[in-house]
Amino acid sequence: MSEKIRFAVVGCGHIGKRHAEMISRNEDCELVALVDVKPEAELGLTQYGVPFFSSLDQLLCSYVNVDVITVATPNGLHFKQALQILESGRHVVVEKPVTLNRDEAAELINVAKERDRRLFLVMQNRYSPPAVWLKEMISSGKLGQLFMIQLNCYWNRDERYYTPGSWRGTKELDGGTLFTQFSHFIDIMYWLFGDVNFIDSWLADFNHSHLTEFEDSGMIRFKFENGAVGCLNFSTSVWNRNLESSLTVIAENGSVKIGGQYMDKVEVCHIKDYDMPELAPTGPENDYGSYKGSALNHHFIFENIVEVLRRHSQPAMDPTDGLKVIDLIGRIYEAAGNAPYTTEDHLDLPASIHSQQDKPAIK
Repeated sequence: MSEKIRFAVVGCGHIGKRHAEMISRNEDCELVALVDVKPEAELGLTQYGVPFFSSLDQLLCSYVNVDVITVATPNGLHFKQALQILESGRHVVVEKPVTLNRDEAAELINVAKERDRRLFLVMQNRYSPPAVWLKEMISSGKLGQLFMIQLNCYWNRDERYYTPGSWRGTKELDGGTLFTQFSHFIDIMYWLFGDVNFIDSWLADFNHSHLTEFEDSGMIRFKFENGAVGCLNFSTSVWNRNLESSLTVIAENGSVKIGGQYMDKVEVCHIKDYDMPELAPTGPENDYGSYKGSALNHHFIFENIVEVLRRHSQPAMDPTDGLKVIDLIGRIYEAAGNAPYTTEDHLDLPASIHSQQDKPAIK
């Protein structure tokens, strides 16, 4: 490698632009190329003054010397493009979700090992101060035995987000609400509480049938391997703007609730013999104009990549964790059975729930 780590960004939408910005700001990184199917001028990226390509193939066949390529394209393209990058001998950074199914995620992990290349994943919510604090509270045993866990994700995604002709809302390129909107929070759940050995799910499509090919809401129940029980309630049917992303934990020694629109503040800390410390401020949310997303923590991702490649540190997220997130999402969809309930159906909740009782987890 050269003195700086040379990066290229594939996919220059909202998140890809964020990647390019974070790479350019990092003194150990150098942005050497951009790739998108749209023209550079239309994307407003001429300020970087780097070679611009209309396809990944063009980049890989070019004279540009690149060490790491980040993939910020539609979800359904992640596997093919990440595989192509690894096989070309470069490290790869893949935005969430790493793939849309377990087998593809496993293949990327295996190819990365075979080629001695790094597969970096993007789950920036792990850097949120409330999440880091709760991780320490659980790991240290201060909360004692965990009893109940509730995760609520209530967001708005409407016509301002799902535009006609876009990849968003399609099963092939989007995949589903749990992949695109809420995989960050499923990752946090797995990171904090571990795997589950029971899932049952109920999915609904209340008001997105004209916009998407999949659910907009759901209720999922879990039994965790650590003995706790929990649930995930989610929806993108909230009117006009996001409502909340919250996590409540009931444990042997107390109760905790992390809330706010993006799980960005500790709302309740009632723990035996414990005084809540002052946490570092949480970064602002990603602002996409007509809608908002999770916190602006991508700079931590690239700082960690530098540490891994320069100083042989551990990656912030092991690729096998990314596989587990895809596994959990897949199991949730499998447990839901057939197509989601719509407002034209008669709601019979007990009959519509399909369970995965004691289905073994992927190890």
